[in-house]
Amino acid sequence: MRALRLSWLAWVLSALLLLSDIPCGAASAPDVSAEAYVLMDADSGRVLLSRNETSEKPIASTTKIMTALVALEHCALSDSATVRREHLREGSSMYLREGETLTMEALLYGLMLPSGNDAAECIADCCGGSGGTERFVGWMNEKAAALGMTHTAYANPSGLDAAGHYSCALDLARLMAYAMDEPAFARIVSSVTATAGTRTMGNHNKLLGVFSGCIGGKTGYTGGAGRTLVTCAERGGMRLIAVTLHDGNDWQDHTALYEYGFNAYRRDCAVRRGERCALCAVRGGEASCVELCAERAFSYPLAQGESLSTHIACVEAANAPVREGDVLGWAVFLLDGAEVGRVALTTVRRIDAVSCAEQEHPAGGLRALLRGDMGE
Repeated sequence: MRALRLSWLAWVLSALLLLSDIPCGAASAPDVSAEAYVLMDADSGRVLLSRNETSEKPIASTTKIMTALVALEHCALSDSATVRREHLREGSSMYLREGETLTMEALLYGLMLPSGNDAAECIADCCGGSGGTERFVGWMNEKAAALGMTHTAYANPSGLDAAGHYSCALDLARLMAYAMDEPAFARIVSSVTATAGTRTMGNHNKLLGVFSGCIGGKTGYTGGAGRTLVTCAERGGMRLIAVTLHDGNDWQDHTALYEYGFNAYRRDCAVRRGERCALCAVRGGEASCVELCAERAFSYPLAQGESLSTHIACVEAANAPVREGDVLGWAVFLLDGAEVGRVALTTVRRIDAVSCAEQEHPAGGLRALLRGDMGE
């Protein structure tokens, strides 16, 4: 009987040891029904999950993210626009009336909340000046190229199906991350309702009122594109972007993607702004070396078991005078040997030159490393 008890106890202890090796809070990747999708960390650009992320597809009214961004860059919110008959297009609408005049801000709310195709046409035509809509669409394509959206082309400002009008999930995620750093854009897309004259407009993005942490997005639908959705959510200082293309289950898929992302990843602060990282030698100066600090903070999303390494590279020696804020090196951050980011290292103080005997200085120019590996 004693032997049986000991055997049973050993089995329990073995089971507990096995259970202790299971990661706490480990999240399983969701089963997403979209033809193409991306879940991306907005600040670093790291793709956390994806499928067919560079597949070029019709994108419907998610086009209006670029329309709003270009309008904000070329027009003032207080600029006025007068509605013309040719602006009154099919599909979703903010119900503009021919001859009425609205501010660009009111039109942008009508563009992004009820997804007004009429608002898109009015914005593009009026903002484009003498070149009208054609000029405005040219700006949209120029902006896409500047942002590295290599799988994107625009043919109109509304997103109605058209030849030569397409994008991909990865390009849309990068665009949304960029646009959310524009304060006026972020304010508009985070609004649940807005008024324009006698109109009260509701946001088609239902995730704003359903998912805790959703701070903006854009819906879309056409016969060619199916349901498209781009959203942004934030929790605990981490901002994620979700994009789904041709997805009949988009609300549930975005919720599942965010729950996965926020549970499976954490933001690791690799270096803080102003953190002292290295010493650099100084030739002919009143001091033989100068401390270098991080010009900015750097954080990166990491899954359980992942960690960053840091390589510090700075000049062998700087010639005096050295000014405060001079860039003399870089902190390079690596994940599994691949660079994921870098931060400039700047001098923390001024070092004036001296005109006397030769100064001794520490060889190699590097005498402090606060974290990670030096490398070669």
